[in-house]
Amino acid sequence: MDEKSLTTRAVAEEAERHSSSREDEDAEEEEGFEGPWYRFPPIRNAGLGGIVLGLGWLAGELSLGPALQIPLYLVAMALGGYFWVREGWEEFIEEREVGIEALMTFATLGAVLLGQWFEAAFLVFLYGLAEGVEEYTFARTRSAIKALLDLAPKEARLLENGRERMVPASSLKPGDRFLVRPGESIATDAIIREGRSSINEAAVTGESVPVAKGPGDRVFAGTVNGEGALVLEATATFEDNTLSKIIRLVEQAQSEKGRAQRFIERFGRRYSPVVLLAAVALVVLPPLIGLDWSTWATRAVVLLVAAAPCALVMSTPVAMASAIGTAGKNGVLIKGGIHLENLGTVRAVAFDKTGTLTRGEPVVTTIVAAPGWTEREVLARAAAIERFSEHPLARAVMAKAQNEGIEVPEAGDFQALPGAGARAVVGEVSLYVGSPALFQQLGARVPAELSDKIDELRDGGHTVVFVGTDEEVKGLLAIRDEIRPEAKDALQALREAGVEHFIMLTGDNQRTANAIARELGIDDVRAELKPDDKARIVKALAEEYGGVIMVGDGINDAPALAAATVGIAMGTAGTDAAIEAADVALMADDLRKVAYAVRLGRRARAISRQNIIFSLAVLAILIPGALTGWVGVSLAVAAHEVSELLAVANGLRARWRHR
Repeated sequence: MDEKSLTTRAVAEEAERHSSSREDEDAEEEEGFEGPWYRFPPIRNAGLGGIVLGLGWLAGELSLGPALQIPLYLVAMALGGYFWVREGWEEFIEEREVGIEALMTFATLGAVLLGQWFEAAFLVFLYGLAEGVEEYTFARTRSAIKALLDLAPKEARLLENGRERMVPASSLKPGDRFLVRPGESIATDAIIREGRSSINEAAVTGESVPVAKGPGDRVFAGTVNGEGALVLEATATFEDNTLSKIIRLVEQAQSEKGRAQRFIERFGRRYSPVVLLAAVALVVLPPLIGLDWSTWATRAVVLLVAAAPCALVMSTPVAMASAIGTAGKNGVLIKGGIHLENLGTVRAVAFDKTGTLTRGEPVVTTIVAAPGWTEREVLARAAAIERFSEHPLARAVMAKAQNEGIEVPEAGDFQALPGAGARAVVGEVSLYVGSPALFQQLGARVPAELSDKIDELRDGGHTVVFVGTDEEVKGLLAIRDEIRPEAKDALQALREAGVEHFIMLTGDNQRTANAIARELGIDDVRAELKPDDKARIVKALAEEYGGVIMVGDGINDAPALAAATVGIAMGTAGTDAAIEAADVALMADDLRKVAYAVRLGRRARAISRQNIIFSLAVLAILIPGALTGWVGVSLAVAAHEVSELLAVANGLRARWRHR
């Protein structure tokens, strides 16, 4: 069975239960734990071991003798070390690798051989507890994103032959129609066929402001219907809906490692065997030169504990996993630790213009009529011709006419003029709609009232469309792709997050691009580009600035997204192609999420760096202390485990203050 099938099955099982415990404890740790912390198997066992350890210590204080103490300590070690000792032994014997668990196991055996029963049991208890907390943290991080599935209902109202019946949500398939009443959650991705309502899409996009939707609009699993009843047509099964894709992507991302984590793991594989050999040398060599064996054997045990790089190994993965998890819950899908790290270092951002900095939907902003015509007449004649066209500018003209309540006259003999405009007969008059160049070719006269406006409108980023006959221009329409309302705030937030360079990349003409850039405060504008030009420029920018983020729509900009240090695709809810194209996918059309991702990357990277420095400082203190003898077994164990827990706690800060 392939990985996708396994993931799909896990998602389906998760949807059918809320918080039931599993029989297989190992599977429970692997898939994520949802119960209280004291029932998490490693923590539970370590806690029981601690209780038995306390009884053993009490037996010693009451002078009940070794006959009772030693069995109690053995039981405490069996309980506290059940999980990690087995793991270390398998790693040492089967994989022939010396890991941290192996070091701690040998330290425990050494303490036992030296007759330090309490110290051995204390080591096992504290290490088991620290490992349990660490595993619990990861399990909760894994299960936190899966909790999104609880937002999707377990049942749906299937509509068949005009009748309604409740069915399991997992049984829905594409094409099925189902009813969602006001206040209910949507079971799977679908298209609205009947009804209008506002939809709260926070579970998918991270945006809590409801979105008004009606027939033909897409809705996503786990989103909440507002005030109206909706008849929906499913477009995906439960296993393949947008919510499940988010969970699958975040789980995969949390398992991917960044550069720092890979380096630390490579370092650990070489470092741990050296520590073990050093401890062996401390046991074997001192007696050969007449030094006391028991003293140096004790120091060898302390060295095994003190030099184990637990905090160092935990310095990065907790911060990365918690940051990726909280980003996913806020509609930002980061596809691995390496991309999160890169977000924290990049100081240049390149933006596609159309559909990224702008809405991607041209609108008519200005109408100018020649003497003898009115603005409504100009718009009506333009709409009469454009109603036959599928061009984006034609749709903008039709939308304007509809919004203004214009009665569009009949037209016939329509003819598209590729790259120039269109022609049709309106009221027995042959009219044209198109670029100024078209009317120049026709030899049509342009009234001064119109020609004086052309440069002004173009400098403002408008596309100018003329309306008239082959003899005279009767009016003009100024059409522009409007800037996103949040674009200026998004750029300011990026500046505050430490981004220093902004670049606009567009296939549009230079004059229009400059107008948009001026409004947004972007100095570096590259216009009239083809997709391969964008990719080439992004590569050059990455070399110039040491890395660059590219923000685009994820489909048309796929080459540039792939060439960037970090490619960010916008508005990708439900879009497989966009998610595949980018390193980071923003589920909502909100540019401000780019700054959020950058801040999160910087924060996670800073926390990882703090943990690394802290853990190296702990090793720098404990190792000399072990060799000189001023650090004993109990102190080494306590300092070692406390440092590990502090590294975990600090790593969890990556998910705080994320807004």
